[in-house]
Amino acid sequence: MHLLNAHSRKDRLRSAQFDQASSVPQIPTDGAPSMDHLDALEAQSIYILREAFARLKKLALLWSLGKDSNVMIWLARKAFFGRVPFPAMHVDTGKKFPEMYAFRDHYGKEWGLDLRVEPCPPIDAVDPTLPPAARSAARKTEGLKLALAKYGFDGLIAGIRRDEEATRAKERVFSPRGLEGGWDVRDQPPEFWDQFNASPPPGAHLRIHPILHWTEADIWAYTQRENIPIIPLYLSNGGKRYRSLGDADITFPVQSNAANIEEILAELEATKVPERAGRALDHETEDAFERLRVAGYL
Repeated sequence: MHLLNAHSRKDRLRSAQFDQASSVPQIPTDGAPSMDHLDALEAQSIYILREAFARLKKLALLWSLGKDSNVMIWLARKAFFGRVPFPAMHVDTGKKFPEMYAFRDHYGKEWGLDLRVEPCPPIDAVDPTLPPAARSAARKTEGLKLALAKYGFDGLIAGIRRDEEATRAKERVFSPRGLEGGWDVRDQPPEFWDQFNASPPPGAHLRIHPILHWTEADIWAYTQRENIPIIPLYLSNGGKRYRSLGDADITFPVQSNAANIEEILAELEATKVPERAGRALDHETEDAFERLRVAGYL
């Protein structure tokens, strides 16, 4: 791993320029040949992770086992010199692919994670007015609420990206949640000049999004550069692969011949197929995903 030392981190942050339109420090690469695009993204994300750790009392990192949250764990290990100093929590529906569970069990140990596996309630506990896939996905929301009540976390680090889905594009880096975990999309704090709201109301919590500013291509390019392990479902098998991983019964592969990361990156440059095209949830009623997000879905 290319761990940041204290000197290089100080130099990078000192040279950061803050843009009113951005919620994270924009680190210029002009005149700094050692800082490429991925270096800048990495430095910004590490800054966010360290800021969350410094300002919140009880943090957990939500590990969904997919490519984004695996990059997030990798960044957290870099941010804290090889060790993640807070729990990694998997809110488990019990319906993931076998390859995902094998990955979790292996790398949870190899990376020395304080892994907390929290079960989700049965489907009967979920809003019956939701469409079928959304209702199935909403079990994670209810499982997360139970985990919050159990541990009392005031901060949850989540690996979502703005380019992944339209509703997520409205998120903040430090996003306050209500007492029931709900998200008020119309009432979010401004984040000019990297001024984060790190004071959730009593009993509520913040969601922290360190890779919110990354793209799908960034995730894959960084995974390739850092040699981060991946779940083989992301690679083509019989002319199909998964671009996004969720529950096995509501997640489907897309047509693809990309058998390695280099080919995935080339494919992303040409495709117009959305990243979540294989998620049944995204093909249901127009407001299904936003209803889930408002209720506290990841």
